[in-house]
Amino acid sequence: MEYLDFEEPLKELEDQLRECKLIGDKSEIDVSETCKKLIEKIRVTKKQIYKKISPWQRVQLSRHPSRPYTLDYIKALTNNTFLELHGDRNIKDDKAMIGGLGKINDQTFMFVGQQKGYNTKTRQYRNFGMSNPEGYRKALRLMKSAEKFNIPVVSLIDTPGAYPGLEAEERGQGEAIAKNLFEMFKLKTQIICIVIGEGASGGALGIGIGDHVMMLENTWYSVISPESCSSILWRSWDFKEKAAKALKLTPSDMKKNKLIDKIISEPLGGAHRDREKTFLNVKNAIINSYNSLKKKKLNKLIQERTNKFISMGVYNS
Repeated sequence: MEYLDFEEPLKELEDQLRECKLIGDKSEIDVSETCKKLIEKIRVTKKQIYKKISPWQRVQLSRHPSRPYTLDYIKALTNNTFLELHGDRNIKDDKAMIGGLGKINDQTFMFVGQQKGYNTKTRQYRNFGMSNPEGYRKALRLMKSAEKFNIPVVSLIDTPGAYPGLEAEERGQGEAIAKNLFEMFKLKTQIICIVIGEGASGGALGIGIGDHVMMLENTWYSVISPESCSSILWRSWDFKEKAAKALKLTPSDMKKNKLIDKIISEPLGGAHRDREKTFLNVKNAIINSYNSLKKKKLNKLIQERTNKFISMGVYNS
């Protein structure tokens, strides 16, 4: 288990608990009472740490290396029935954007989402979750297929942004994202979007137009990352914590400003501390959302989707 800087007190206690159990296993000394006290202390410390975390600490949790990624969610939600589909039928298959068909219970969904890597090799393979234009075109191709066969779409968002390289711009990065926005507004099927990690800039928004938009508790969603905001405003990354607070990027801020519809709870300490519980929470959120959306006629669904987004940022004095 890897620990973040603000989790150091918890790391020390959990290390002590492991040592205590090891002593009990290797000797005849009764350490049960000591272990109980440590477990209680860990419980109290967890509550103290995670109930008052700052926006920047929440950003750190969203990037935790042990946090589950898109394919982890999809495999758990579909009970390994996921059929991945590849390619944009134009240039190539973008490994940073994945998509395909899978069933949750008896309902088929079209899944799309950014995929990050687990180590240096896979991070390079997945381009650190930053999609090229062909990734967004692949996602749109799959969503249009879902529309054709009346299959609802589930979009799982986790990206530090669209790939900013020269070759991506040459192949039309801005146009690809803009086309997705345009097409998703009028897509004739239900769209459920969930931010499961980082939701940065147009890279996230390119698959983020939905009837219901939700965020896991320890995620963020913003036009820019705190580090980039800090470097622009203060010419240094040293003010990233101040930037994170000013950006109002946390799920509670987003919900307060009516930019998302729901916050999905996570286990204390983050999704990585109890993956199964997190997967169950996400599964229930998707099922409840779909059951609500499927009752609406498509024309009304599209109109409500459009009204939801065009009303964002409107201020009444």
